[in-house]
Amino acid sequence: MAYPAQPRANSEGSLEKGSWLSKLGPGLITGAADDDPSGIASYSQAGAQFGLGMLWTLIFTYPLMVGIQVVSAQIGRVTGHGLATNLRRHYPGWLLYSIVCLLLTANTINIAADVAAMGEAARLIAGGHAHFYAIGFGLLSVLLQVFVPYSRYVRVLKWLTLALLAYVGTVFVVHIPWHDFLSRAVLPAALPWKPEYITTMVAVLGTTISPYLFFWQASQEVEELNAKPGAKALRTTPRLARADFLRIKIDTYIGMGFSNLVAFFIMLTTAVTLNAHGVTDIQTASQAAMALRPVAGDFAFILFTCGIVGTGMLAVPVLAGSAAYAMAGTFRWKNSLEYSASAAPQFYAIIAVATAIGTLLIFTPIDPMKALYWSAVINGVISVPIMAVMMLMAARKDVMGHLVIRPRLKRLGWLATAVMAAAVTAMLVMLATS
Repeated sequence: MAYPAQPRANSEGSLEKGSWLSKLGPGLITGAADDDPSGIASYSQAGAQFGLGMLWTLIFTYPLMVGIQVVSAQIGRVTGHGLATNLRRHYPGWLLYSIVCLLLTANTINIAADVAAMGEAARLIAGGHAHFYAIGFGLLSVLLQVFVPYSRYVRVLKWLTLALLAYVGTVFVVHIPWHDFLSRAVLPAALPWKPEYITTMVAVLGTTISPYLFFWQASQEVEELNAKPGAKALRTTPRLARADFLRIKIDTYIGMGFSNLVAFFIMLTTAVTLNAHGVTDIQTASQAAMALRPVAGDFAFILFTCGIVGTGMLAVPVLAGSAAYAMAGTFRWKNSLEYSASAAPQFYAIIAVATAIGTLLIFTPIDPMKALYWSAVINGVISVPIMAVMMLMAARKDVMGHLVIRPRLKRLGWLATAVMAAAVTAMLVMLATS
């Protein structure tokens, strides 16, 4: 994909060469966006309901997240195209349209839940009406994506990842029973295989491994590639693959590690405060913040609440952007955050419409928690075929040339796919029997 003759910005607006932050990009942003307000709600509920008994899931999912995200990143870097474009080129149309339609639906509902949580968090801190704040956050997110070129906007996203440190900070203002933590967190003696435990475990898996993250990271690798003058897809320049693959690996390891570490702290904080004080039913991220206040104090409450707003401002663009990349790849539209709105009108229209519909959903009678639940169900269901297709795609020479994924990464990716398939099967069984 080549940029237009007069792009609205060039690489001069990017971070200074050699800075440590410039070496991190798609992996860091993708990992941080995984801890969105709806994810915070899931981790908070797991900690409140089961205490320290669910922490092991975040250790278990880390290598799986790394594996499947590295696969998606390599597909983008090697082919020079996002996942939707590769699906269109190499797979049946019905599969492409089904996946993209479900992705767009799930992302829009997720945007609604995140924007609503941000509005409620702002209300808790500043007072006023939560819906007005939600509209403001949704509008700000669209304006940033439309009017700020990628080379500059990516810096905004990178700095927004620091919002997640709020959840690291909360651990230092609450009491942690370290002996009990060390004995139970890494590998619990026994797992309570009850329906509610399995459902929560599936929710945690579905929150950490989500289809929109695959589409986003692959597309961001393409953005990074096109932001470098003269750079070409690795399939045509395989001599550069070693350095780029190493960069992708480090970026993804750090990004997913940051994501799971923050999720770990959220679950730990709610386990040693809410669960320890008998608060076991948490439905939203803002509810978790309110419940935290009387048992952990104002400072923990403020950190937790500010984190909801910061993570939402990071996650909403990723949700809307991944939907736009998927639609653009499907219908062969120009797509890049480096383009001006006039150069890629359909791409930006999807970003605006998805964000607008998500924001407007908070004014409808739709129960946001039920909507979020069904969004998770859709994400869980479509993640399995997407992961399977990605694994098959990454092993095809007609797609990847001589840079097909190596056996170790292939095993890890298929393991992640199998785990998600088992999780979805368990979820469907729960739905059928509940």
